[in-house]
Amino acid sequence: MRKDVYEYIVVKPKLHQFLREHPSWYRRLARRPMDIKEMEKEARQYYKQTMSHKVQNVVQTIEMAKMMMAMMKLMNDTHN
Repeated sequence: MRKDVYEYIVVKPKLHQFLREHPSWYRRLARRPMDIKEMEKEARQYYKQTMSHKVQNVVQTIEMAKMMMAMMKLMNDTHN
């Protein structure tokens, strides 16, 4: 693997961890260093850091908050 590619990976901890967990990328990047962007995309998918994952997380948080508010309202109604 080229030194500049490896240095780029080491600076980004999640990318470095992904590389350690998926050793096939060592060979692939050694042969095709320009695939680094594709590796980053795959790592974001693996660690669920894509925009769609973030939106889904926000939606789940909102649903949880709505459920908690409904429970609090129900508990308040039963006490009155």
